[in-house]
Amino acid sequence: LPTVEALVKHQTAPFFVPRGIGEHLRHWQVPEDRIVELDWDKSGSVGDLTITCTEARHFSGRGLTRNTTLWASWTIEGPTRRAFFGGDSGYGKCYKEIGVEHGPFDLTVLPIGAYNEFWHDIHMNPEEAVQAHTDLNRGDAAHGVFVPIHWATFNLAFHTWAEPVQRLLVAAEAAGTPIAIPMPGQRVDLLDRQSIEPWWESVG
Repeated sequence: LPTVEALVKHQTAPFFVPRGIGEHLRHWQVPEDRIVELDWDKSGSVGDLTITCTEARHFSGRGLTRNTTLWASWTIEGPTRRAFFGGDSGYGKCYKEIGVEHGPFDLTVLPIGAYNEFWHDIHMNPEEAVQAHTDLNRGDAAHGVFVPIHWATFNLAFHTWAEPVQRLLVAAEAAGTPIAIPMPGQRVDLLDRQSIEPWWESVG
């Protein structure tokens, strides 16, 4: 809520959200003309960017109230570059379909952490994330840059804290997938990427 309030106060950019989330923003006093609520495969634009709501695999809601809002991933397409934001999702055939429709991508941002055999439908593991990157790029694992998310902040699973990135390094090297691994909050320049520093070894 504090982040949303700050965005409302200090800028005029629209909020792109999947179906059902607009209700939360209205409750938080976000102006109606700044809310863009989309179903899967629907798009909106901001300047030269086309933003499309795409499929993801997860439940929504907590406690006894579930699945009243749409879970989603997003594509961002500009005049010369394309990016995919996977958010929080399990692996599925949707990535190949999104790749065919919107790919290939210069950047894929995909979750690699909080996996468990009981959470397979909602959280992918690092190897599945590399496969999702490949699917999104129409079978070309070496296309674009993969940036991992959904790890290194909250310890939600039974695996060790650094295991996701350790497994990612092995899987990405085997597939020939370029990766960038920023610290949480760190900016990455994909046109001037430096060698990967194992910062997690001194943090975890």
